[in-house]
Amino acid sequence: MASKIRLYVDHDLGAGQSVLLTKEQAHYLFGVMRKGVDEVLSLFNGRDGEWDARVVEAGKRKGILVCEAQSKPLQLPPDVWLMFAPIKKARTDFIVEKATEMGAARIMPVQTEFTNSDRVRHEKLVAHAVEAAEQCGGTYVPPVDPLAKLTKVLAAWPEDRKLLFCDEALVGAQAVFAEASHDKWAILIGPEGGFSQAERELLGAKPYVTQASLGPRILRADTAAVAALTLWQTTQGDW
Repeated sequence: MASKIRLYVDHDLGAGQSVLLTKEQAHYLFGVMRKGVDEVLSLFNGRDGEWDARVVEAGKRKGILVCEAQSKPLQLPPDVWLMFAPIKKARTDFIVEKATEMGAARIMPVQTEFTNSDRVRHEKLVAHAVEAAEQCGGTYVPPVDPLAKLTKVLAAWPEDRKLLFCDEALVGAQAVFAEASHDKWAILIGPEGGFSQAERELLGAKPYVTQASLGPRILRADTAAVAALTLWQTTQGDW
């Protein structure tokens, strides 16, 4: 029977490998969940798949587990990045969590001209991605980039990656998600205030950009991120 507790660890995993837990992980397992020696848990690190690991030392601030057998191989998501303008804190956290659950390979907060939340705690967003992967059974945790200006990101854009620009100005137009197959994609979701005219012109001039509508209604930014990933996964991804 698979363990109901999954932990992400920043440690190599393999048969017979010992894994030292952090103080926070030890407190959670042995103080909160009341686990103890000989319990079998699931560990993953985003590289070596998921492993059954047995507790060999359990303390209030320290714990050691030993890997016994791999329970899942590494399952990489399709190569799609999610770029979004941060919004209010809880809704930004929601976007990161859902992007992880839905199989984004990279999460990229970007600052646009109308972004109304430029205070992003990067380490908190990383923690939310880890927690989401632990909960959804994934073996991969997408990297979360520090907040960067959209113009700077586009200036260094890899020419072999398509960018799906979800433009609220196209509301009501037919969605374009089934373009000819391409391996590398990114999805761009704008801020609550929309994109500026200068940003629209910049994006429209890029040969790798495809503009798309998300339907007949203007969506909240967090809803738009989930909708766009769903449509992309349905037509291009691994669903």
